[in-house]
Amino acid sequence: MLLTPARAAHRTRRGTRTVRETPLLRGALVGGAVYAAGRSSARAVRHEEDQEQAIAELQGRQQPPAPPPPAPRGPPVPVAPPAAAAAPSITDQPARLGEMAQQGLLTPGEFAAAKARLLGV
Repeated sequence: MLLTPARAAHRTRRGTRTVRETPLLRGALVGGAVYAAGRSSARAVRHEEDQEQAIAELQGRQQPPAPPPPAPRGPPVPVAPPAAAAAPSITDQPARLGEMAQQGLLTPGEFAAAKARLLGV
């Protein structure tokens, strides 16, 4: 059945839409749905950003501020190796034994035995 202008006018009087109005309504419906979806997604993104900001603020309150970094130092100073690493000579050993005896680390008997061993007696 062909829709003539007379029939279209008759239909509009009954409350039905004409053929020309249907694409406009469809476009309005699709456009409105897209607009609503865009608003909803923007609202969700904004809500998520607000939550992340609130979490960051709470974490900032809970953690104490980090201590300042240590001051930069100059180049390391080379340390000389200890002199005790070298083997003591035969003349230094009796002097060292005498110092140990004066400090009370060796008894007089131990001092005499060590001195005799050094001298080969």
